[in-house]
Parts: sequence; structure tokens; C-alpha cells
Amino acid sequence: MAKESTPVVHITSLTPLLPAIRSWEIYLHDQGRSPHTVKAFSGDLQLLASYLPPDRTIGAITTADLNHYLNWLQSGRGIPCSPKSLSRRITSIKSFFRWLNKNGAILVDPAEKVLQQSVISPLPTILTTDEQEALITVALKYRQNKKPDARPYTLLVMLLETGIKKGECLTITPNHLELESPAGPFLFVRYNNPSHRYKERKLPLSQDWVEAYHEYETQYEITDRVFPWSPRRLEYLLEDMGKEAGLSKHVSFDMCRWSSALNDWKAGIESDKIRQKLGISKIQWREIGLKLKHLAEENP
Repeated sequence: MAKESTPVVHITSLTPLLPAIRSWEIYLHDQGRSPHTVKAFSGDLQLLASYLPPDRTIGAITTADLNHYLNWLQSGRGIPCSPKSLSRRITSIKSFFRWLNKNGAILVDPAEKVLQQSVISPLPTILTTDEQEALITVALKYRQNKKPDARPYTLLVMLLETGIKKGECLTITPNHLELESPAGPFLFVRYNNPSHRYKERKLPLSQDWVEAYHEYETQYEITDRVFPWSPRRLEYLLEDMGKEAGLSKHVSFDMCRWSSALNDWKAGIESDKIRQKLGISKIQWREIGLKLKHLAEENP
């Protein structure tokens, strides 16, 4: 469970913006947020601080100030601000002032009435059913060679069956696999960071995959991580299978993840079960579910 840290106890409505931002950074770190997230959010707020008068206190910042700042970002700064960057900066502002208000540093949240601008990124590239079958055929050929290699098959089929992310794949250990369960074999996706515990989940595996895995663990003497190679090495493995299958697409972890989700969508699996399988929040699902709907229409 994340620490309950509230470094705003010494912050009041008369505190200048920059010290308040530094306290927020401490809070985000204490909550287990990734360094990348903290850096991005902090940078967004520092940009706001550079726009406002240096003596402006957090209690004196108004909704009008924030709206003028956002207009400046889009048309007055002279530097392009993409819709995605603008959306993230609005999120940063809202999170920061909501935090100040919740902890009593300010009585009114000036960002509450700032309109969030959602951005839907382009549709991802997926593997069609025929392309997935072509890849599996290539992987099966390696598995059945005179000098058999079950690694390509084990990796590819796991990605297509479970829809896990690259980072999740790289951290799998044999202890995360339950292959003798009466309810059927499954993969348990685990996270060390307490703030990511909601992403933990049990994902079913096929008996065919289990058979391939037993061949694979014998061939490679797996003891620690199930896939003890660098991310790039595994990416090359997927790309090489794609080339051998005659695909023009650069097969990737993300492509397999989206293809797995689309397979479930087209099979009529309940939306919330797909969301839970992917390990994403209900807010994230709004965009991903919409994309899956469009992908299913384009790939009947």
C-alpha cells in the first residue's frame, strides 16, 4: 500500500507556486509514481509557474488564470503544443490543484472548472486472423525442426493468449505459472510496486501452450525468468517470425497485445472481462474499448 504522505502541512494559500510544486513532487514520489510521471507532471507545472507572475501565491490563482495559460500554450507561446501534450498538461494542473484543495492548502480548486480535453490517438496496427495463423505456422516449424526450438512458439502464443505487455512478459518467473491447477493452467501477472497491485491478474493458458513450455524449459534450462533475454532480443525474435511469415508489418509486443484483445472482442467476450485481462482501469478502457470497436468494424 502506498505511503500516506501529506507534505502540504506547511503549505498555505500564501505559499508561492514553486515551493508548492516541489512538495507535490515529494508526494508523488511517496505514492510510488514512476520517475517519468513525476518529471512530466512537474515540468507541466513549472511551465505554468514561468507563465504566471513570480509573486503569485497558490491561493491567488484563479480559473481565469489557468484558462489564459492554456490559451497561451495553444496560440501565444510560439511553440507547437500537440493535442496530446495539452491534454496531459490539463491533467497535471487538475491533479495538482485537487491535491492542494483536498489537503486544505487552498479553499477553492481553480482547476475544477477547467475543461479536460481528451485525445484519442490513432488506431493501433493489429494482426489479422490469417497473419496470426501464419506466424504460428512459422513458430511451429521451429518447434518441430530436427533441432527443435520451442522458444518462438512459447513467446508468440503466450502473447496472443494473454495480451500481456512487454514489461510484464520480461518479469515472468516460473513461480508465476500454475500449470497443474484443477481449474486449468494460468499465468499470474504480479507487480512489486504496491501502487500497481490493481494490475495483478490471473490469465488462463491453453494446454497446447503448456506442452510447448515444457519443451522450451528443457531446451533452455529455465530457472529464473521465463524469458531471460533483453527486450530487444525478444523484439527481434518477433520481427524475424514476421519476416519469415511474409508479413510487411513489424510484429511487436504491442501488436500482439492489441490483437489478443481484438480476438476476445470479436469472440463476444464481455467488455469488463477484456478490461480486467488487460489490467487497465475503467478510465483507460474508455479509449481502448472505443478503439477495439473501430478495429472490429475495420477487421470483421
